[in-house]
Amino acid sequence: MLVLVVVAPGQGSQSPGFLNPWLDLPGFRDRLEWLSLVSGVDLIAHGTTSDADTIRDTAIAQPLIVGSGLVTLLSLFPHPSGAYSAIGAGAGHSVGEITAAVGAGVLTAEQAMVFVRERGNSMARAAAITETGMSAVLGGDEEVVTTAAHEAGLTCANMNGAGQIVVAGTMEQLAAFAANPPAGARVRPLEVAGAFHTIHMEPAVGVLGRISNAITTHDPRIRLISNTDGEVVHDGREVLRRLVHQVSQPVRWDLCMQTMKDLGVTAVIEIPPAGTLTGLIKRAIPGIETLALKTPDDLHQAWRMVQEHGTQSVLESSPTWRLLVAPAKGTFKLGSLEQVGGELAPDAVIGSVDTLRESSPVLAPHGGIIVEWLVHDGDPVSPGQPLVRLHPLAQAAHS
Repeated sequence: MLVLVVVAPGQGSQSPGFLNPWLDLPGFRDRLEWLSLVSGVDLIAHGTTSDADTIRDTAIAQPLIVGSGLVTLLSLFPHPSGAYSAIGAGAGHSVGEITAAVGAGVLTAEQAMVFVRERGNSMARAAAITETGMSAVLGGDEEVVTTAAHEAGLTCANMNGAGQIVVAGTMEQLAAFAANPPAGARVRPLEVAGAFHTIHMEPAVGVLGRISNAITTHDPRIRLISNTDGEVVHDGREVLRRLVHQVSQPVRWDLCMQTMKDLGVTAVIEIPPAGTLTGLIKRAIPGIETLALKTPDDLHQAWRMVQEHGTQSVLESSPTWRLLVAPAKGTFKLGSLEQVGGELAPDAVIGSVDTLRESSPVLAPHGGIIVEWLVHDGDPVSPGQPLVRLHPLAQAAHS
């Protein structure tokens, strides 16, 4: 089975002028101008003429990365239904998860641009409270590196896999860590404005939490892999909740890549500003086809990959509100025997997906009437695999 995954990069992937070659595509400039109006950030200027210091600013970088990714997706999939019927799964690194959420149909582009604008502004304000930063740790034993980071008072903010961990904390903590690095590891300071994905970003969580209360979501139309734990998330409100709390929690890109392997990924396309994630994926999942979509010259290769590796999503061919899906790879354990026709209350736990390492509960966020079980107790399941088909309670009451 062929599985295409599309990924969206995070902050730090941008470079001066990276959008210049894209502006000649029909409609690209107009769409980017619209998203500029929505976000209050001149995405065209910052993607073409602004220097590195300017686009390093968190309040500029985050809308720029999300906006450019969203418009590029329209070049890759001019019709959204084409994406839903081809992409096996989607994921984004850090702020790139917002791009992925739009691609999966959870948020609109306009909602995403308002959300990322406030995310960037609130994270910039949080970063100004204490002088903090981040450093990449390359090589070394993972357990040794994480232990040394914790002993230094640092947070492993990005577990990127492929021998790369990003640690974050105060500048004094980072300096002491770099002066005495773990055995076999190299420490490289990153040019970022603060300790993202750590407790230092808690003030931003409160801001985004209030904003999220007014945002309407839809359930993902494709399997959406979460930075929090690498699980496939199928409830739109849960996706948004995770986006809110993500700013102060570590990014587990290593677990996201493990889920891609569990899905049997055969090809990965990284949308602009591309390059970072495909580099990690090549090392973590050797043998698959990857493409960093950097300029319009790469589109023909991207379209070929979509044609060769794209397969219709089971979530697209079945109404998403009728399905509960497996959050991870493992063994399905039924919580209590529920018969066809039985009614599930909102947030009812139907069972769990168990591995040797952990157990992930499977919830019915909106409840429903059981129409059909698609797995049995003890069956092996893959991430995003449908488990049970439900009728919504409201619809059932009127049928």
